[in-house]
Amino acid sequence: MTGRSEDLFDFIASSLYQFVEKNDSVQSPITKLLGFTFSFPVKQTSVSSGVLIKWTKGFAIRDMAEKEVAGALQQALTRKGLNMRVSVLVNDTVGTLALGHYHDADTVAAVIIGTGTNACYWERTDAIIKCQGLLTTSGGMVVNMEWGNFWSSHLPRTSYDVKLDAESPNPNDQGFEKMISGMYLGDIVRRVILRMSEESDVFGPVSSRLYVPFTLRTPLMAAMHEDDSPELTQVARILKDFLDIPDIPLKARKLVVKICDVVTRRAARLAAAGIVGILKKIGRDGSGGITGGRSRSDIKMRRTAVAVEGSLYTQYTMFREYLHEALNEILGEDIARHVVIIVTEDGSGTGAALLAASHSSENVNNIQLI
Repeated sequence: MTGRSEDLFDFIASSLYQFVEKNDSVQSPITKLLGFTFSFPVKQTSVSSGVLIKWTKGFAIRDMAEKEVAGALQQALTRKGLNMRVSVLVNDTVGTLALGHYHDADTVAAVIIGTGTNACYWERTDAIIKCQGLLTTSGGMVVNMEWGNFWSSHLPRTSYDVKLDAESPNPNDQGFEKMISGMYLGDIVRRVILRMSEESDVFGPVSSRLYVPFTLRTPLMAAMHEDDSPELTQVARILKDFLDIPDIPLKARKLVVKICDVVTRRAARLAAAGIVGILKKIGRDGSGGITGGRSRSDIKMRRTAVAVEGSLYTQYTMFREYLHEALNEILGEDIARHVVIIVTEDGSGTGAALLAASHSSENVNNIQLI
């Protein structure tokens, strides 16, 4: 993650070599087409090439800055003796969109809500300012939004968000992601509990563990939030084992559940607002392109599918329910019933393979998903 670019791509090529060796013939005379999922901001120059804009997620390989990504992997594949060609370079959200569209032709957008978050959608080429006259045969293009880095003064940012951002490895970056993704929700809850401990005795003496960032991971927060036992025994166990807060009364445990609920509900509603923002941009929110968000009763709403992937959505029931609740609230029930959320699995892998297949000489309809 912090070495040389050659080391990174040689590692990927070696892992691929081991996989092919186990499942197929490494010495195959047929050139295999490879879909390469690269989940970092890239300036895409073609379907199979793009230049790295910047690293995220803790990667910091300096000699890769502003270099072509697919070419770096292609060179590593050649060094390893693999007869493969990188035929598509995609973001994980784009892979998720491809997989969603493979199963449901009404899929127009994809959202990943897991450790991190991002989204992409299908847009008319003439509506994309960056295209500058570039046309595609389909008249459309997939836009990778990198919405984790979205920021607006209208976002409901609190003092906890400000401190989390300031103390993070990437301050003033990924502002939206820090409010809604699984990487950060648990730590927001920790910060709230810490402040309450410092300003009251509701949790007893201030635990030193509360000062350790990311001590409370989001899966633990979700377990406390969804604890339905009469005495909230899961809440008591997690507070004791992970935050060193033992023997707090039931009233205080209920307060912790409420904190988890507020943080989760805000995150889910912001994610839902982002999805509606996409639908509004492409005229699938019932407004028919009218500004101001007014719905039109004379417009027939088309069925619209949004592919969603990520553990925060798939494994956190309350998050999922709050997101659906917000979609219904923002769109209105009449419009929301035409919007379908479809869950995909391994869009970044299978979706990239499907895109590689669709750019091969073989008919993509002959491809079988195993």
